[in-house]
Amino acid sequence: MMQDLEILDIVDESDCVIGQKKRSEIYSQGLCNFRVVNAFVVNSLGQLWIPRRSAQKRIFPLCLDVSMGGHVESGESYEDALQRELKEELNLKLDNVDFRLLGYLRPHQHQVSAFMKVYEIKLDDNPNYNQNDFIESFWLSPSELIEWLNKGEPAKSDLIKLVQMFYVN
Repeated sequence: MMQDLEILDIVDESDCVIGQKKRSEIYSQGLCNFRVVNAFVVNSLGQLWIPRRSAQKRIFPLCLDVSMGGHVESGESYEDALQRELKEELNLKLDNVDFRLLGYLRPHQHQVSAFMKVYEIKLDDNPNYNQNDFIESFWLSPSELIEWLNKGEPAKSDLIKLVQMFYVN
């Protein structure tokens, strides 16, 4: 798989690049000192667009996920990765969407899987998502989503944390 050959930057606790490793090595070694971007698509009713990952996904197959997520490749900024992943996964151009940064999280401080920037994209239509990434999707209020997750709906590990952090209270 191409993804296994992907080279990601390894960062120190201040998120400064200290080296590079293959994505496959990062996961086999259980590291969290790399960078990712995540985004939630939110409609005018305040519902989140939540996709289900395809069965072919190496990690978290058939699990619910954030609307868009991906690794920041070596040499990319968080914003570059957001732009690339948005195009790859949801067929959206960053220039054409209303987006904002929700937060910047660190693995040890926030108990998340990696250094991450989390964004929100305002959109009322279903994104024209990549069928290789996702197999179905749902518009759910944050409380409905949390209810599903609490009932045991399989999901990517950071999903409930991010929803609670940015959309509950």
